[in-house]
Amino acid sequence: MRSVLLPLFPRASYFPDFLTPSAGQDGLDAGLDALLSTPAAQVARETALLAQTVGAPSWVHRLAEGETRGQVVRVLRAYHDTVITPLEETFHAHLYAERVRLSGALFRTGIEELLANLAPAVRWRPPVLEIGSYPDERDVHLDGRGLLLIPSYFCWKTPIALADPGLPPVLVYPLHHRLTAPPPADDAPLHTLRALQALLGTTRTAILRATATSATTGEAARRSGVTATTASHHTAVLRDAGLITSHRHANTVLHTLTPLGAALLKQHAAP
Repeated sequence: MRSVLLPLFPRASYFPDFLTPSAGQDGLDAGLDALLSTPAAQVARETALLAQTVGAPSWVHRLAEGETRGQVVRVLRAYHDTVITPLEETFHAHLYAERVRLSGALFRTGIEELLANLAPAVRWRPPVLEIGSYPDERDVHLDGRGLLLIPSYFCWKTPIALADPGLPPVLVYPLHHRLTAPPPADDAPLHTLRALQALLGTTRTAILRATATSATTGEAARRSGVTATTASHHTAVLRDAGLITSHRHANTVLHTLTPLGAALLKQHAAP
């Protein structure tokens, strides 16, 4: 895997756009199908640019051929099954929390606050979205095309964008909050059992329901009718049970459901 993937996805100022198709937002299969169906001329152009700007092994130019691209797709699928799938629930929790956070900002005051909440990865200085320390200095004019924002668990330090200005504008930016670490795997069964036993009660149920749309500690306290100190205690119990995640943004702590918490809440609400 290393000899195939690292040359194609170098930590450098460029890697081919066809390797990150927009169809990937519909899942792994859709993304890999789009990679296979990329026009040969585009693949040849982008792999030549990779070899010219970054350097690449001699076999890379053969990606314009369907058979070689099929081999890369098989390697990508094997990598996904080996590395991504075992941690997929953790990744989803991060991404869900970010989506809820930005959706709340958009709902409260609109696009201005949403863009401002992308800091420190990017900075919004109307009407310019500034990206610090980006490897390629250029201006991108949207011209009414919109901007697709993609939070990434694997994007480090600085955002990245598609290199071809003719493609729909996309900005992949790093998740800048840190979720509370889960308990060690060896202790998980006993830890979860004890935490779940402590969950019973109307107050924690109310707080758990509040986090379905995300809530700060203060908001959770108001919705459950308790003090902020008491709410903080209950969110700690919920977090230890793996039902919510908490991350700090500026001076507030935002709590959101994990997939396990969402499943439990759905079961609780079922007739």
